[in-house]
Amino acid sequence: MENILSEGGDDFFRYLNWIGLAKEPNLMVLSSMHHYYYDHNDLKGIRTLINLRRLNQVRHIESFLHTLYRILPSRSYFVGCFKNSNHNVNMAKFYRPARFFNGLAGIFDSRTERSMSKNSVTKLLEEHGFKFNDFTDINGITYFYAQSIRRQGE
Repeated sequence: MENILSEGGDDFFRYLNWIGLAKEPNLMVLSSMHHYYYDHNDLKGIRTLINLRRLNQVRHIESFLHTLYRILPSRSYFVGCFKNSNHNVNMAKFYRPARFFNGLAGIFDSRTERSMSKNSVTKLLEEHGFKFNDFTDINGITYFYAQSIRRQGE
């Protein structure tokens, strides 16, 4: 829980409490700052995986989700967050030149955040074997949790 508070912040911690997953016994937190290698045995008993890095910042999102699908046990939970690009859509009209420049710069800079919406994240999760359960917007960040719908033995 210390990692969640220090890296994810109070909002992430409150979200986990609100959905009832903060006290899950078989919980693993993927740090947003440190990268570790986990093998199948490390994740075998995990019931809830919390990814503190925003999905917008995951470089190879499809590969990441496919790996989670393959490794996480059936019916386990995946919790994460992303910056919803559909927020303040009306304000976007005033920022089109900056938005165009950021998009152009994004071609050359892999650190630029990927544009995501609730619809695009739902589609990504469903395409990779997860059933979306909840989206909650807190202070400009959208938190979600989904459940693996992989069948036992797949």
